[in-house]
Amino acid sequence: MSQNQQHPEYQYLNLLQDILDNGTIKVSHSTGIKLKSVFGRQIRFDLSKGFPLLTTKKVFLRGIIHELLWFLSGNCDNIKYLVDNNVHIWDDWAYKSYQNAMDNKEVPELDIKAFTQKIKDDEKFAEKWGYIGPVYGVQWRKWKCSDGRIVDQIAWMIEKIKRKPNKKHFLVSAWNPEFSYEMSASKEKSMSIVPCHTMFHVNINVEQKKLSLLLYQRSADVFLGVPFNIASYALLTMILAQATGYEPGDFVHTFGDVHIYENHMEQVKEQLSREPKPFPTMKINPEIKNIDDFKFEDFILEGYNPYPPIKAPIAVIGGFGKDKV
Repeated sequence: MSQNQQHPEYQYLNLLQDILDNGTIKVSHSTGIKLKSVFGRQIRFDLSKGFPLLTTKKVFLRGIIHELLWFLSGNCDNIKYLVDNNVHIWDDWAYKSYQNAMDNKEVPELDIKAFTQKIKDDEKFAEKWGYIGPVYGVQWRKWKCSDGRIVDQIAWMIEKIKRKPNKKHFLVSAWNPEFSYEMSASKEKSMSIVPCHTMFHVNINVEQKKLSLLLYQRSADVFLGVPFNIASYALLTMILAQATGYEPGDFVHTFGDVHIYENHMEQVKEQLSREPKPFPTMKINPEIKNIDDFKFEDFILEGYNPYPPIKAPIAVIGGFGKDKV
């Protein structure tokens, strides 16, 4: 690794090395998969110095943009939008429920490729089996209250920033115990996986006219998930800044448990052997000001020249059921 640690991507690479050097071993209750973990870390990216899409391996930007728009729509309790746009990052979570039904001989046998094709082609099948529960954007935009109201946290935050930018309570939460693990009323009403990136907090620097965002992520698969999370929340920071009339400031990424799975160790070492390249630039259509009007075509990435991707298996763990204790 280069001794020139000025490139902001080294924050991520140093986190990988930190886990390798200092992590403790944990074992998933549901799968038995081992992981190496540290607790309580933070990295920060100044968005005026480039878009933090990692360069030491290629990151799937098209999937990041579509997933974020899916979250922001508030209609992200079903994977059909993603499947229709050839984004398959949530397929495993929907397929997990179908596999349980297959095990009980309740449905025809389908492999995951046939399952996702049927999601795409069959509206009724998609309505039933594409459902993954009220994850992320549902909580951001359609939080159900005990008195029957539906709270749109994103719309509330944007409106409040415009009126009172010096306030300190611009916080959006996806962590809702009513739909999490055994705290939910039933498996059917729970999220397929409780939020890993649980809440974010926005700050306005009125003097500098900048909007910054801090994410708290309770659980972080640092090799597969975190590069995706960095880019997604950096892009969310830029979108919120444009929607409220500010320039993007910093994206601050705060971690609880940050870990490397045992079957990702060799891939991590390969990535650590690579020296970062300059970050690309993200351009957003300046005409779009309403949070509900952004489309995939409004985002253009320039100057991205990463190393090739490094493949690794995803660990489909957590959720209601086997991990319930």
